[in-house]
Order: sequence, then C-alpha cells, then structure tokens
Amino acid sequence: MRGNCCGGGHGGRIGGCKRNADATPTDRATAAALPLQSISMPPAELTALLLLSTAASFSPGPNTALSTALGANLGLKHALRFVCAVPVGWGLLFTLCAAGLGAVVLAVPGLRLAIQVLGVAYLVWLAFKLLGSRALAQADMARLQVTFTQGVVLQFLNIKAWMLALTVVAGWLAGRDDVLERFTITLPLMLAFGFFSNLLYAAVGSLLREWLSGPVVDGVATAQRLRWFNRAMAAVLVATAAWMATL
Repeated sequence: MRGNCCGGGHGGRIGGCKRNADATPTDRATAAALPLQSISMPPAELTALLLLSTAASFSPGPNTALSTALGANLGLKHALRFVCAVPVGWGLLFTLCAAGLGAVVLAVPGLRLAIQVLGVAYLVWLAFKLLGSRALAQADMARLQVTFTQGVVLQFLNIKAWMLALTVVAGWLAGRDDVLERFTITLPLMLAFGFFSNLLYAAVGSLLREWLSGPVVDGVATAQRLRWFNRAMAAVLVATAAWMATL
C-alpha cells in the first residue's frame, strides 16, 4: 500500500508527489498536449499534401468532366449523386492502397493493364453517351444517367486515381510509426477535396444550363450551344482515356 503513490518508499512518495504538485501550469499543459502532438503532421508535410490534393482534385479529369457535363445537362441536383460517389469510391481505393493492395496492382502487370483497359473503355463509352445528348430534356436523363455505384466503380478504373492514392500512401503513410494517426488525418482531407472539387465543377455546369439551351430562334431554344458543349466534354473524356492508356 505504501508504494502506490509515486512509487518507492515513504521518501519516494513525498518527493514524487511533491514534484508533481510543484509542476507549473505550462508543464501540465505540455504533458496534456503530447497525445495531440503525436497525431499531428509537420507543417511542411501538411502543406505539401494540401498542394498535391489541390492540383490533383481541381485539375481537369474524368471526374470533373463528368460532374460538369451532368450539371449542365441534368442540373446540380441530379449531378450530386455522382459528386458524392467520387469521394466514396476514392476513399475505398485509398484505404485498400494503404492496406497494401496498391503494391499488388503495381507488382502484377496484367492486373494494372486490366484496370487501364477497362478504364479507357468506360470513359470512351461515357463520351459516346454524352455525344448523344442533344437537349435539356427528360429523355436525355436516361442517356446520361450515371448511378452512384457507377461513380464509385469509376474510381477503381481510373489509373490516375490509383497513382494518386499510391503517391499519398508512399509519401505520407508508408514506413511511419504513426501510420494509423496519419491515415485518420489524410483520408478526410482527401475526401473533402474530392467532394468540393467535383461540386464546384457541377455547379459551374449547372449555372451554364440556361445559356447552353440557346440560342433562341423564333421563340424556341435550339440547344446548339449544349451540343457543342457536350462534344467538348466528350473530347475531354476521350483525351483523358488516351492519356490513361499511356501511363
């Protein structure tokens, strides 16, 4: 019973408890902050991660092109399903890469090739569907319908998404003693970038809907601008597919 306080004999208890009692508020605050410091990321690393996330998320790609096209053709409400699917799919992909699946994909050439081929084929198919949409009408919803599941699956067929996930894992997680803590910081950050970047592109597309329905001829909206817009977005998807095929 005598050794329960601060350890040792009577002298140890008095000396140990006295030292604890004499600790300054600053010392106690520092001790309390240690757990928080252990899960924090150095400013330089966090800044680099933010820059990478910004460049990867807001640069044109299959996700942002589709978000823009869906917003322009169907409106922001209908585009939100895909906008939400992107971070969910990428989050699952990132989690699997952090668990080691990404290394397997790189180590097996046939598996990497299969992802590339399926991803390219899917983007070309989406581009074809986009080319066939010619008016802001309910009939086009069936042609441009991209389900939540399709949006999630697209992330696994996007070799760019794989490379980004592997880059983050290699640069910020692999070989770290605090890998789980870093994962809990990195994952929500990347999900937020994925969501808000696609939301921005979808909102821009939605704001263009009225203008894209023109020009108006004899009181009728011809949607000529929309057709050219869809052709441009289809070209972006095809160009992205061609780029993915060279990785």
